[in-house]
This record gives sequence, structure tokens and C-alpha cells, in this order.
Amino acid sequence: MTENRVVEDRLGRGLDDLRISVIDRCNFRCTFCMPADQTYTFLPRREILTFEELTRIAIIFVELGVRKIRLTGGEPLLRRELERLVAMLKAIPGLEDLALTTNGFLLKDQARTLADAGLDRVTVSVESLDQEVFGKINGLGMPIAKVLEGIDAAVDAGLGPVKINTVVMRGVNDHEIVSIARYFKERRCIVRFIEFMDVGNLNEWQAENVLDARTIMGRIGAELPMEPLRRERPSDVALRYRYLDDGVEVGAIASITEPFCGDCTRARVSSEGRLYTCLFANQGTDMKDLLRGGVTDDDLRKRIAAVWRSRADRYSELRNDRLASGQLFSEPKVEMFRIGG
Repeated sequence: MTENRVVEDRLGRGLDDLRISVIDRCNFRCTFCMPADQTYTFLPRREILTFEELTRIAIIFVELGVRKIRLTGGEPLLRRELERLVAMLKAIPGLEDLALTTNGFLLKDQARTLADAGLDRVTVSVESLDQEVFGKINGLGMPIAKVLEGIDAAVDAGLGPVKINTVVMRGVNDHEIVSIARYFKERRCIVRFIEFMDVGNLNEWQAENVLDARTIMGRIGAELPMEPLRRERPSDVALRYRYLDDGVEVGAIASITEPFCGDCTRARVSSEGRLYTCLFANQGTDMKDLLRGGVTDDDLRKRIAAVWRSRADRYSELRNDRLASGQLFSEPKVEMFRIGG
């Protein structure tokens, strides 16, 4: 997969990766995303982009250089007939990779259908293998067993290699790092351990709750020897390794301690049709009014390209600079369940 440079932002970053949130609702209430003790007003169905509208936007993004699309949420498997959107996106000329991120709870019953529709890969969020810990993190006591069944179904359906995302929170689930790595190594799934990030405004993020990626990988490597891998593309965000005995890949995303803003080529479209150029953005550009107002494809393409060319986001670098100098850094941001991961 090669990175195209049809458009570049103000820092010379191309546009290669599009994340589409298909729904803002979720059947979990994970503490780092949308805690259960909060009140939410979810979008009415008429405000969510249709599959046809999402596909129209996706086609234009591919024309501008995007080669990877990932479907997110909320929980994307709550969107009815999602396989129809998968088939529509898969048919776009030039798209090389179509993936989906899910909490896995509904995956067992949908994995085969999604694979048959053309989905290439799936990533499942698993913060713990211990039911008590997992239930507290997801906020509703949802069973980890059903998520693990969904992962097995995805493996059987060929949606792989299946990736596992594990947000590591010091004092919450960091004691399970090695056991999670070992469990999914045996199933040849790729685990990505993610530093606890300050996404949104609800998760009460504090720097002391972050366990750095190098420490995470050091703990694993002490028991499961590994060697580093090169990044496949400059915009890849993970520190990648493989185990010496079987070659299964494992990695970490050091978004706090080693920000990768300088190589970020990702755009995000929320379920209500707002274009965001950063995961930590506090505002986006409305695409829905354009789509529903009769705009031509050419004008829509120009608008998206103009937004990207004006982009200068580097939130994580700025946050770290301010924290290092002892300054408070608290700015309102769009919530993660609206923008996707």
C-alpha cells in the first residue's frame, strides 16, 4: 500500500486514511469513552448520514488519496444492515483496505455476513479478560465471554489477522498486560496496547494514569521474547514487534508519550456528517448540509480538499509541550463516541 499525495495539509501531511463513524450509539459505557453516570442525547435517525451519503463522501476521499477506510461508532454493529454499506464501500475503485472497529459484543452473529459483504479486517476492543474488571470498565457488567466468542467468529470468517485494541490504564488493568498478550498470541491475533488518551471531556484523564508504551512492551518482552519491526508506512502509528517463537505481531500506540502528529494522515467523518481533521478536535466541518443541499461532487471535492489543505492540527505535541512546562492543558473536545477512535 502506497501513500498518495493528491492533497497535503499545511504541515505537508497527505490524506491516506478515512474513519467513518456510522452511529453514535453504543451498547457499552466504557469509562474512557462515555461513562455510565453521564446523560446523553443521541442523534435521531434522520440526522445520521445514509449509506448512500456515506458512500458518496467515501468515493471523493478515495479520489483525494485515501486508500484505507475504517468503520467506527459508537458501536458500528448497532447500525442495521451494515453489511450493505460494507458492500457499497468495497466496490469503490482504488480503495485497498476496508476495516471495522467494534466492542465485539454483537460480532459472533455478524462476522460471516460482514466478511461475505467484503469487509477485510476487524479490530476488537478488549480491556480485560477478567469479568469483574471488564464489567467495571464497560460500565454495564457486559460479559467478556460473548466478546471472545465474537473474536473467534471473526477469525473463522477470515476477518484477519484480527486486531485487539487494549487501552491500558494504570491501576485498573495494567496487571493484565502479559496475560492479554499471551491469550491472543495463542490465537494469532495482533494486540495493540494503547496508552490511555485524553479523548473527549468525560474520562477524567490524568497524566499519572498513563502507563507508557515502552514499559508495556518491556513487561511483555520479559516473558515473551520479541524483536522490533519496521513501520510499513510513515503514517503507521504503532510501535510494532513480533514474537521470536512464532512471528505473531504485537505492538503499542504511544499517543501520549511519543506523539505521532507529524505523520498523521487520518480524516474522520462523524455519523451526523461532520468532517474532523484530528481525533482531539473541538469542531468539525458540516458535510451533511452540503450533501442534502444539492452540492455537486466537484464542489464537495473542492470543499474537502480545502479543509485538508488548511489543516495544521498537532494536538498531542502541543499538549505535551504545555504539560512539560507545567501549564494546564484542558480544552473542550468532541466526545469519542461521536467521532470514533
